[in-house]
Amino acid sequence: MLTVKKDDPMNRTQDLLTSTLASTLRGWRGTKSGKTLSQPSQPPQLFDAEGEPECRLVREALTELELDVMIYPCPQGGTRHVEQLRKLSGGEEIPFLYDPNTQRKLQGAAAIVDYLFNQYGNTSAPLPLVANRLNLFTSKLASLVRKEAGLVAKPSKPAAQPMTLYSFESSPYCRPVRERLTELEIPYLLVNLSKQQLADMGPATFRLHRGPYRPLPNSKREAMLHRYGRVQVPFLIDPNQNLELFESADILHYLDTHYAA
Repeated sequence: MLTVKKDDPMNRTQDLLTSTLASTLRGWRGTKSGKTLSQPSQPPQLFDAEGEPECRLVREALTELELDVMIYPCPQGGTRHVEQLRKLSGGEEIPFLYDPNTQRKLQGAAAIVDYLFNQYGNTSAPLPLVANRLNLFTSKLASLVRKEAGLVAKPSKPAAQPMTLYSFESSPYCRPVRERLTELEIPYLLVNLSKQQLADMGPATFRLHRGPYRPLPNSKREAMLHRYGRVQVPFLIDPNQNLELFESADILHYLDTHYAA
């Protein structure tokens, strides 16, 4: 059993407040999705930094399409995934998306968001996710209130195998975990667990429904409930340590203990 030391309560509260404010500034985009979509045979690959404003728009789109994606963090000063990014894109700019299902390569939020909605949503991107001046401005504000966490690499030990993170973009609890994974340059499969109905709303321990919680049939939420006994994010799976872990504070402590240099 992993023993986890809790963060200072005041620091934890401040972290949660600024993360909530970041989601509020973006109008809580990256929370809900419509009906469950079939996942492509291979997850698209996103070269990303959590605190980068254009990357945020792409991840919001992925949540609202309920698409899973392989994240290769490319923070400032990071080197672990740069060569792979160069081979695919010819440069080092992010966000960059490679979709092995269609062989498409796309640079920048405008092109990526448009592609994702056309390819996997059979529709055009909604206005709040278009990479226009207003959306980029509010995304930059969200980065500022987070003091640009998830932008700069920290000394770290490599993970031999990618991790898996169950998350959705606007979750104030998931954001700090994604920031830390970026800073430590740990690649991970991002499983987007969008909210699809009224019963999904609210924290895992206090959802807006009566009686037992029932996710939509044949959804990722239903699969998680059957497999793990609850639907809660963030949820991290680290195959390198054969570990599964809920709770953002526990996950952050674990990542710092095992992967920070």
